[in-house]
Amino acid sequence: MHGDMTLFQILAVLFLPSAWGQSNTNRLGVVVEVKNITLPAGSKAVLPCHSPRMVWTRDRLKDRQRVVHWDLVRNSPEYSVERILDMSPGANQRVYNGFNKGRVSIPQSAFSDGNFSLVFNNVVPTDRGVYTCNLHHHYCQIHQSIQIQLNVTKSAKKEKRYWDGEKTVFVILVGSSVALPCVNRRPLWREGLQEDQQQVAHWDFQPPGVRPDKADRLVDLYASGERRENGPLFLKNKMSVEEDAFTVGDFSLSISDLAPVDKGLYSCHLHHHYCGLHERRIFRLTVGPALPPVLTAAPRILQNDAPKPSTEEVERPRVVNVILPEHRSHFMQQMGYILATFLLLAFIVAAIIVLTRRRRKRGLEYDMRRSHRGHRMDGGDISLDTTELKICNQEPLNSDYKNNLLKERDMSKDCNKGEQI
Repeated sequence: MHGDMTLFQILAVLFLPSAWGQSNTNRLGVVVEVKNITLPAGSKAVLPCHSPRMVWTRDRLKDRQRVVHWDLVRNSPEYSVERILDMSPGANQRVYNGFNKGRVSIPQSAFSDGNFSLVFNNVVPTDRGVYTCNLHHHYCQIHQSIQIQLNVTKSAKKEKRYWDGEKTVFVILVGSSVALPCVNRRPLWREGLQEDQQQVAHWDFQPPGVRPDKADRLVDLYASGERRENGPLFLKNKMSVEEDAFTVGDFSLSISDLAPVDKGLYSCHLHHHYCGLHERRIFRLTVGPALPPVLTAAPRILQNDAPKPSTEEVERPRVVNVILPEHRSHFMQQMGYILATFLLLAFIVAAIIVLTRRRRKRGLEYDMRRSHRGHRMDGGDISLDTTELKICNQEPLNSDYKNNLLKERDMSKDCNKGEQI
């Protein structure tokens, strides 16, 4: 018996802590983010923790962010969707069809007891269709809906209620009354709850080797404006959370002048009991060695430490001309310019030669034509002279000259007479 008790105690020591830890984990919330952060000593750390669902946005008109509305869907003769009515805590219910006013309604205490059922008085055949009850909580970002099909009959024997596998079906007699059920009694949809008191954020610090349930509470924040700073580091202004955390949804923790003792696990817990929100973000902070100091100003030189002017002869700087070989592409570029210049000169010389030859050829042709004309003119003169000679050389048939000399003299006289005439 004593051995059994000892064995039971051993098992309890081994397994009960894990059970307690599991229960405590469920109470702490769901882990949505885990980060490892390493920073040098002396620096500032900012552990981010943001959630738009934790923003406090309640208005002053009795929370109009909660809305219920009933819609009707008809598939015949054509598909159509019709809004029957809607209601919010800060306003009366609004019926959209004048025919339904006073005939269709939901209880006025809907947001007090969670009963949003749609009540019909004097059912008519046109009420047939699929009705949808929609609950919207814009502040908590929750949307719920339920569908109920209403069929109308003229026979009391056919009245019934059944489940078709997707939704509830009501078969109601014409002229009777019916309530299509839509009940949600969660505190979320009922009044009488202080929402600002159910909205809490807090930071915990777990040094190395310490269990989560033994972590130190650093600060508690409430949407009502209350703040409880438990850690001594908050009292020393080393840690801080912004005052408008619930206004912008930023619950980040700032830690200044990090030291090795700041190493450990930091957890941000966000609890919205009204909306059913429980989130946890864990940050493993490691503090490394401090960074070496950086000199920002130039060292000052005192007058006594100034270097004395040297009396030795200052060596003149030597200038060395270094000719670097040109790049191959530059050489090819220069060669291209030279070749282009030679080609241009060759083209100009060839053009001059061609023009000169053409001009010479034209001059020869002109001289040949001119000489040809001269020959023709000279031939006419010769024939004329010949004629004249022939005329002058005509001898009379009966000439009595003693010798040829006298004959020639007379002939020359006759020719001279002819020219004078």
